[in-house]
Amino acid sequence: MAGDLPLTRNAVSPGTTAAIRAAVRAATQMGESRLARLEDAGGLFALLSDPLVHAPIYTLPRPLTEASVAAFIAMHLEERAAGEGLLFVREGEDGQVLGYSDVQVWPDWGAGELGGALHPSLHGKGAGGRGAAASFAWMFEVLGLDLLCETAALDNVPTQRMLDGLGFRRMGETLSTRPDGTTRASLVWEMTRAEWAAQHGFG
Repeated sequence: MAGDLPLTRNAVSPGTTAAIRAAVRAATQMGESRLARLEDAGGLFALLSDPLVHAPIYTLPRPLTEASVAAFIAMHLEERAAGEGLLFVREGEDGQVLGYSDVQVWPDWGAGELGGALHPSLHGKGAGGRGAAASFAWMFEVLGLDLLCETAALDNVPTQRMLDGLGFRRMGETLSTRPDGTTRASLVWEMTRAEWAAQHGFG
């Protein structure tokens, strides 16, 4: 997550901030995905080890090991307790981790960001776009957010097309900082709750 996000910062009321934090702490499921647990470290590491999965994502730990993935899960459990983040995993019928979703929340701004990836076997089938759209709607409806702020690498064309196609507004560029301190130039998009409702509706 870049330190200067979201770009648009409209402070919400203390009551709204508290409600968002409470919603994050209460969340256990997002669509077909459930909260990640420490015992998911091995399965999530197996998913993330594929360069097709981890290469475009700047928020993942470096170096990428099962231990660092376990720490990544633990960090998100702490964020959930603070009402500021969630990590979900999607499992196949055999228990294999086929995807993950990383939800970051800025309660004071009523804003959030969604990251994540799917197993390569699910690429090119529209599952990523459908899942992202459902997750964005969930963040507005269940967490009560007013704004979503998304980023993508300059060469991550699939994500750029997905965000453009969903009607997110391009806001320019920012410098995203990886956990190891290195940086990456990222394009930035935003979408308000009102804009989502007008373009996609709810329910």
